[in-house]
Amino acid sequence: MKYLVLVGDGMGDYPIAGLGGKTPLAAAHIPNMDWIADHGELGLARTIPQGCETGSDTANLSILGYNPKETLTRRGPLEAASLSVRLSDTDVAFRCNLVTLSTQDGVLTMDDYSAGHISTDEAREIINDLGRALGDENFRFYPGTGYRHLMVWHGGVAEIETTPPHDITGKAVRPYLDRMAPHGVLLDLMDRASAILKGHPINKKRVEKGLKPANNIWFWGQGHVPQLEAFEKKTGLTGAIISAVDLLKGIGVYAGLEVIKVPGATGYFDTDYEAKATYALSAIKDVDLVYVHVEAPDEAGHAGLLDKKISAIEAFDAMVVGKVLEGIKGYSEFRVMVTTDHYTPISVRTHTTEPVPFAIYGSGISASPHGSGGFSEEKAEDRGVFVAEGYKLIERLIRVNNP
Repeated sequence: MKYLVLVGDGMGDYPIAGLGGKTPLAAAHIPNMDWIADHGELGLARTIPQGCETGSDTANLSILGYNPKETLTRRGPLEAASLSVRLSDTDVAFRCNLVTLSTQDGVLTMDDYSAGHISTDEAREIINDLGRALGDENFRFYPGTGYRHLMVWHGGVAEIETTPPHDITGKAVRPYLDRMAPHGVLLDLMDRASAILKGHPINKKRVEKGLKPANNIWFWGQGHVPQLEAFEKKTGLTGAIISAVDLLKGIGVYAGLEVIKVPGATGYFDTDYEAKATYALSAIKDVDLVYVHVEAPDEAGHAGLLDKKISAIEAFDAMVVGKVLEGIKGYSEFRVMVTTDHYTPISVRTHTTEPVPFAIYGSGISASPHGSGGFSEEKAEDRGVFVAEGYKLIERLIRVNNP
């Protein structure tokens, strides 16, 4: 049996008046996801357990079969694994965003959590310069992808109240900085970074082009090395993961999955959707399960861009789901699951905790005699299938045969 798990990050949303009361998923043209829902099992799964942070780390660990309450360490150390940064037991890894802060009506504000989606090449130069200026025996900076980078505090403190910058877009940052104040060393690093970035050549060029500068860094998502049971030992399946996001790659590393790099995968609207499907179909020849993650719908949700979210969902459906459905037909036994990890509603521009829709199609999976009417949050709720503990969803995919 071959298994493909296709995850459109942040696709879930709330009804929008401008869409006639539909969600982006319900309004989008998604014939392939609709087909899976109509010919397979459709339901809801709670991927964010009560009391856990509403992050992609929590949700994707759930989908892969790991109980976040037992395994979650926050995303910093997971991204460290993706960057091949080895952590000691006393190291604390922080996510380090390049951000744009601006003064609005005299108040320092989170203008852009991604510094205008700065390119990886530009960001690498900035982070390397910051590492040379700020790094020492206690602090190390490592470049990642786009605006997403890493800082490791050797012998550091993890019990600090930090805030994801995408949660506070357009908000005053002082209250969130004050929460970090008991550990002033981080604020000192941020202040020193700001002074360096103000006159950095990359930022001068970006401003000249009308782009937002990366004028500060923002620490969050810190944690120690996680302990994950190998996916193969846990499920009996060999596996691979495809994602442009270091967080997902890091989960793959700790889970013992093959991490497949796809040229043209960016984690943004310009990602090469079709290449991800092509590489997934190639990988499935050699492993039992391939997990394909697409970040673009989530980025649109954080930015509050409805048209971009719908177009990202439609691209995911056409170029990932559709291509996988066509390519997997050569196997006598297979199952395909399509889902989202969490909601990223346009109206709130951050992650929320609602159960997410999923649909499973393939060998041993029978469609409801009443059909579903397509793949959406509402239709999934109507079907009445509910996986209360999201980490058991993987068992539903690989173990359960419905009559």
